[in-house]
Amino acid sequence: MTDARPVLVLNCGSSSIKYQLIEPSSEQVLASGSVEKIGEATGTLKHRHGDDHYQESHRVADHGAVLDAIHTMFNQFGPALDDLNIRAVGHRIVHGGAVFRDPVIIDQQVIDQLRLLTPLAPLQNPPALAGLEAARRMLPDCPHVAVFDTAFFAALPAVAATYAIDRELAEKYGIRKYGFHGTSHQYVSGKVSECLGLASDGELNQIILHLGNGCSMSAIHNGVAVETSMGLTPLQGLVMGTRSGDIDPGMLVFLHREAGMSVDQIDTLLNKKSGLKGLAGVNDFRELLQLRSAGDEAAALAFDSYVHRLKLYLGGYLALLGGVDVVTFTAGVGENSPVLRAAVIDGLDNLGLRVSPQLNESTDSGPRFIHSESSGITIMVVPTNEELAIARAAVALTSAVST
Repeated sequence: MTDARPVLVLNCGSSSIKYQLIEPSSEQVLASGSVEKIGEATGTLKHRHGDDHYQESHRVADHGAVLDAIHTMFNQFGPALDDLNIRAVGHRIVHGGAVFRDPVIIDQQVIDQLRLLTPLAPLQNPPALAGLEAARRMLPDCPHVAVFDTAFFAALPAVAATYAIDRELAEKYGIRKYGFHGTSHQYVSGKVSECLGLASDGELNQIILHLGNGCSMSAIHNGVAVETSMGLTPLQGLVMGTRSGDIDPGMLVFLHREAGMSVDQIDTLLNKKSGLKGLAGVNDFRELLQLRSAGDEAAALAFDSYVHRLKLYLGGYLALLGGVDVVTFTAGVGENSPVLRAAVIDGLDNLGLRVSPQLNESTDSGPRFIHSESSGITIMVVPTNEELAIARAAVALTSAVST
């Protein structure tokens, strides 16, 4: 008999928390919401239950206060958490380092290990820790499961994961390519196999483009990631909303020596003031397209730079895989911008990639094929669902532990 108890999924950032209450077997979202502007004078709290939407504005001081507020919204607007017998709470953790290669049930030892990983993700892991500790206090009687963005890429081949720096220094400080958005890449690659009627580990070469405010690509062979664009941190790789992606490492020394910038100033520049934001002044892709259509030259260059980097990685991954069966677009930009998808594939006819203009412009919301009949490679759009993937991972782990 299927266990229909729901899973609460939490995604804790430094200034916001997003949540979903999911019944994994039916994929039904029973409730969802977010709390934004944590610690500011006025926070924004949103909760959705069925067709009903609720919104409040008041200060939420910290992550403990946020979890209390979420608990109150569930009990006030439904469904009441205390009446649900929640099966598990799934937590998205950005960085698992070399320690966590699979989902894990959270206990004090896990929390202590996560604290030690803070230098690898100083912006992402501390708020996740604060959120999961508050959630454990709120729901102490159900298992809490950590699901790591880096886990899907933990088995990258050494040739892909290794940086060409001093080996002993790298080993001492855990410097290697970890990759991120792994939950999304794993979910989407499995969904592609499902759409093609194959087992999730079937013989299939895939390239996945996860394009949102943060962007990453992966090359996947028979269900296993063999390369990905993000590295030690989420800064490496593609041009993103506010992140630069790949740059000459010598630029860091140059900015320090010539511009007098501190390490923290350079970090802020590359992570928060670069990418589309740095080139065009906006990081929302819809705004970028509007500016580009209006003839804004900076926006046009930003768009072209974004596409140029995608093509560069796409060609490289084609070479690494020795051929590809499916190229898939996912996440906010990848799923919703036919202009971007067409631009990425444009000119790649000789590589076997051709988009159907009609299929590419489709407004269907589910998984769909967008390649032309003459394309030698399947091209898809597959909506990602990291929350569902986290909920399923939590169920799988807790079921295995209980048997």
